[in-house]
Amino acid sequence: MSSLATTIEAILYLKGQPLSLAKLAELARCEREDIEEGLIDLMDDYAHRDGALEIVETVDGYCLQLKERYRFLVDMLIPLDLGVGALRTLAAIALKGPISQTDLVDLRGSGAYQHVQELLTQGFVRKRKQSDSRSSLVQVTDKFYQHFEIDQLPKLRPKSPGQPAADDLVDEDDLTDEPPEEDSVTPETPGIDL
Repeated sequence: MSSLATTIEAILYLKGQPLSLAKLAELARCEREDIEEGLIDLMDDYAHRDGALEIVETVDGYCLQLKERYRFLVDMLIPLDLGVGALRTLAAIALKGPISQTDLVDLRGSGAYQHVQELLTQGFVRKRKQSDSRSSLVQVTDKFYQHFEIDQLPKLRPKSPGQPAADDLVDEDDLTDEPPEEDSVTPETPGIDL
């Protein structure tokens, strides 16, 4: 394995998140073409190892991660240290997010402030200031999707007058102004109590 491949491996390990080719080139202080060659070398080396790690390309870039067959060890060795309230707040953020912290508190109560702090510390959510409001937007991070092994969550249908109190889950493609067909069935998510 080349020294550039070893440098890329060290960068991916230390950053612990997907990195684009441009960012890798910047951190390794070399040209993008060299990074591409180094990545090919590194990925080839990992593909021939009988180890627990792999280099993969994601939509956000390249990352060093645990192979799928060892994911059970994450829950066993690094248990999730969140209470029921924080988990429910996390579910609300995941299903409705990005959501303003004010709306989240309206939904979950004042305990949501503490839950958000816990979730920020654990790396499951991030906050960002809104330019037009004093309230921050809260949304889940890549760690949430990786930890819970979720690819994408459905969007929640906004409430309109006369709609039942419970939100209906819908596919993003279904978010139109047209009324739903009468015989359509809306999927339910059991066990999630917001």
